[in-house]
Amino acid sequence: MIDVASDDFDRLRQSIAKQWGPTRLGNEIQRVRSVLKFGAESGLIEKPVLFGPTFKKPTRKVMRHHRAKNGLKMFEAAELRAIIAAATQPMKAMVLLGINCGFGNGDVANLPLKALDLRAGWVRFPRPKTGIDRRIPLWPKTIEAIKEAIQDRPEAKDRADAGLVFITVQGHRWEKAAISDPDPETKKIRILNNNAVTQQFSKLLRRLNLKRPGLAFYGLRHTFETVAGAAKDQIAVDAIMGHVDTTMAANYRERIDDDRLKAVVDYVYKWLFPVVKKNRSK
Repeated sequence: MIDVASDDFDRLRQSIAKQWGPTRLGNEIQRVRSVLKFGAESGLIEKPVLFGPTFKKPTRKVMRHHRAKNGLKMFEAAELRAIIAAATQPMKAMVLLGINCGFGNGDVANLPLKALDLRAGWVRFPRPKTGIDRRIPLWPKTIEAIKEAIQDRPEAKDRADAGLVFITVQGHRWEKAAISDPDPETKKIRILNNNAVTQQFSKLLRRLNLKRPGLAFYGLRHTFETVAGAAKDQIAVDAIMGHVDTTMAANYRERIDDDRLKAVVDYVYKWLFPVVKKNRSK
């Protein structure tokens, strides 16, 4: 790693930017910086890596323009119902977890079996990004789909993955990420990121003609936040989403009642699966 200089990271950023948009670019840059920072702090790298002045995430202005150009990153209720109806297991269970719990692709890919209490109808899974604890009530539809997925779950080839809810048909974890060693000649670093959840979900969207720029599995999380906000209990919504609350009130709040959490997910359920009232003939 000693031979890696700032111009290598500049070329890496340019290479990533040609393939992906600002959001993915920012995420990849953050992953690289985090891994190498960990290596330096752990003594695995002889000296701190100098990233240079250009190896930074896109600015907020760039992100705002990108979002305005690509439109909303959420699904409408009719689109989601079509997705759920067309999805096979375990993608069906993943999609329901996404809209029921505000889970992203990383959440479902790394969800452990021990986080589930299907008898009581709850999932407890701290958000990896923030460490915020999440206790979320599950819809009966979500519970049923999870049970179906677990029943047909392939055996994990890696013992470290044996405790996960979802395993690919090849017996692997649904998400893998790594950074390659520098190329001996070019000194370039490659990002090895394989997220099967994103790939399979995107295939499903294309099959249903619902694929739009910037819209992927994480759009389920955007959708939950947007719809759940209308339940008028943002504190409960933030708790489900695993958002960090830096207010003084959060320092004193010890818990959120189950009824408040249930009210939020029930609101989203009624939005997604509205009860159609039949006209009674006189």
